[in-house]
Amino acid sequence: MSQITVQGAPNIYVCEAGALTRMEEVIKKQGFKKGALIHGVKSWEASHEKFASLDLTLTHMLYGGECSKVEVARMEQAVLAEQADYLIGVGGGKVLDLVKAIAHTVNKPYILVPTLASNCAPWTPLSVFYDENGKFINYEIFPHNAFMVAVDPEIIIHSPKDYLRAGIGDTIAKWYEAEVLIRDMAPKPLAIEVSIHAAQLCRDVLIDEGLDAIKALEEKAVTPSFIRVIETIIMAGGMVGGYGDRYGRIAGAHAIHNGLTTLPETHSCLHGDKVAYGILVQLALDNNLEEVTTLLPFYNRLNLPVSLTDLNVSGNLADAFNKTASAATKEGESIHFMKHSSMEAVEAAMSQLEEHVQSYFNLAK
Repeated sequence: MSQITVQGAPNIYVCEAGALTRMEEVIKKQGFKKGALIHGVKSWEASHEKFASLDLTLTHMLYGGECSKVEVARMEQAVLAEQADYLIGVGGGKVLDLVKAIAHTVNKPYILVPTLASNCAPWTPLSVFYDENGKFINYEIFPHNAFMVAVDPEIIIHSPKDYLRAGIGDTIAKWYEAEVLIRDMAPKPLAIEVSIHAAQLCRDVLIDEGLDAIKALEEKAVTPSFIRVIETIIMAGGMVGGYGDRYGRIAGAHAIHNGLTTLPETHSCLHGDKVAYGILVQLALDNNLEEVTTLLPFYNRLNLPVSLTDLNVSGNLADAFNKTASAATKEGESIHFMKHSSMEAVEAAMSQLEEHVQSYFNLAK
């Protein structure tokens, strides 16, 4: 077993109404003077009222829509020109990943304010990079966690429903990917035990309360289930990799996501939706169609994708299987942490999944 590095949590984490007021107090207590506030158009629309009452010196910077190496370099120069001594990232996963990468290159502390609960990006010191066309390139883990993560449920309650659904899909993958990575590990270090417990929480809480949280968002009601679900996505989801390191990060499901980014039809689909589909492919690859059957009713209730058709892919599915499997199994991909990871095995698993899903829903009619 390779060495485990624990990066368990940000320095400070709060999840409460008025979290940005707490953030202001922390910034002033720390002695930070000038911040670079990086956000997107929609994330600023969602959060600007919360910032209006804060007494902070902030320079607003609009990101270009993608977390790419080109965008990191562009924004890095803007941050240096402003001589900011800290960064604040406001938005979803791509904005927050961008801020983490910039903070690393300019060696400044950073604070993250998520406007969505679509993944664990606010928690984990990791950035996923894409090219300018949205194709996955790689990911990078950084040595420093966020100085603070400030989650205000009153912001996230106004986010689009699809992002919360996708966040649930992405976070359920924590259990399935971690379990396959540590299944045969003995003895398990304590950090791995913490990681797998957090992964189990992700699966159990989201299956039990995920639909209630989505209904709460539809009604714009910050309920206990809503808070529990967004904290599961952000905090528990982040703890899986934070304590488990490579044994708690990604395996087959995320590799399938990466493979799917080679299909232009999927570019409009959310990250978590593609990962959710990837869970089913991983289970088929692991010869566990029984668990696929267990998950299908839950997927159906939440409208998570169960086939390539649900990801806008039509026509020659064999070609889509081939392209996805080819990219998902390239050298260095996380799918190779699994026992079966050849391109041919992934193609067969995708085909088998399509047949299984079609058969399941035909019987359910």
